[in-house]
Amino acid sequence: MKKILSQRAGQLKPSATLAIAAKERELKSQGVDVIGFGAGEPDFPTPERIREAAKRSLDRGETFYTPVGGTVELKKAVAHRFLEDYGLEYKPENIVVSCGAKHSLYNIFQAIIDPGDEIICLAPYWVSYPEMVALAGGKPVIVETSEKKLFEPEIEAVAKRVSAETKAIVLNYPSNPTGVMYSTEFLEQLARLVEANDLMVISDEIYDKLLFDGRKYTPFATVPGMKSRTVTVNGVSKTYAMTGLRIGYLATDNVEIVKATTNIQSQSTSNPCNTAQAAAVEALSGPQSEVVEMRGVFERRRDMMTELVNQVPGLSMIKPHGAFYAFVNISEFIGKKGVSGSSDLAGYLLEKHHVACVPGGPFGSDDHIRLSFATKKDIIAEGMKRIRSACAELSNG
Repeated sequence: MKKILSQRAGQLKPSATLAIAAKERELKSQGVDVIGFGAGEPDFPTPERIREAAKRSLDRGETFYTPVGGTVELKKAVAHRFLEDYGLEYKPENIVVSCGAKHSLYNIFQAIIDPGDEIICLAPYWVSYPEMVALAGGKPVIVETSEKKLFEPEIEAVAKRVSAETKAIVLNYPSNPTGVMYSTEFLEQLARLVEANDLMVISDEIYDKLLFDGRKYTPFATVPGMKSRTVTVNGVSKTYAMTGLRIGYLATDNVEIVKATTNIQSQSTSNPCNTAQAAAVEALSGPQSEVVEMRGVFERRRDMMTELVNQVPGLSMIKPHGAFYAFVNISEFIGKKGVSGSSDLAGYLLEKHHVACVPGGPFGSDDHIRLSFATKKDIIAEGMKRIRSACAELSNG
């Protein structure tokens, strides 16, 4: 029989975060008491007003196809949110709605990358960026960062990785997995570099509403001269606890990208779920009080997680500026009891102490693991108790 799978399918790695979630579910189905720090989603129920909007949509019989790139009502709601929150003006025709922010990113890479094109990713990066770039035939180019400098790249390091093949730079802040923000100075320096080299920026701003300590968000498109060069990606999953409803979107002044991503979507998934779009209209257009409440809860959990991690001998972490992840430095334990990297430690925690976390290697740093604090305080306390015990075992081994 001829070879069935394509070369790109054979090279594609599974999502590390989804793999951990699957293993966690498997153990729980066997009756194992697993503490889950792997999930990248809020543990809150979707707000009632949003659920009711979905029900009303169903009652109206809205179960048919919509326009490929989303309903006009939802595009207007997205535009309203951009304008009200950040003063960014987009028309409905500048917006494409997809089946989640991940889908929007996939469409963008498929639309802009030719074989050999390079896309710069700043480490630590979300696990799917390099894989999506490679799947589109491009080359992910990684810029390393230092934890001592809060994982903010040196602009000189970014400039060194720019080549004649560079097409775009991917941004994500606050970051998954580190939770850190980039400084205004860095964003402005990056804007000058982008302009000087005629590049695009794909700005993944899915955590823009989950900022702590009173911080204010600066979308990259608001940096002077960058709106025409930026494709902003966002969605309702994290902000409104709507992960399973799968609604994301992109916004850009570049009409070619709008047309191309819409065409790609028309030949792959077609339109996003009709009912979920109605729910997203309510999420974006209605009162935003639930967002403030959830952010406050996440901030208190962040404080607790940071304190507990830094109390464990051998572990350390930077206090996240936003999102709901702790990127924990585990380098002290590498080399102990056969632990050669983050995957070994994550496996040890799950199998021996029944704590699920995500290894840092797929994010670009094998010296770290990612813990999600999108879970209740008593679970955080119990999980960290188990991690402390595991670390003591490794230290005494």
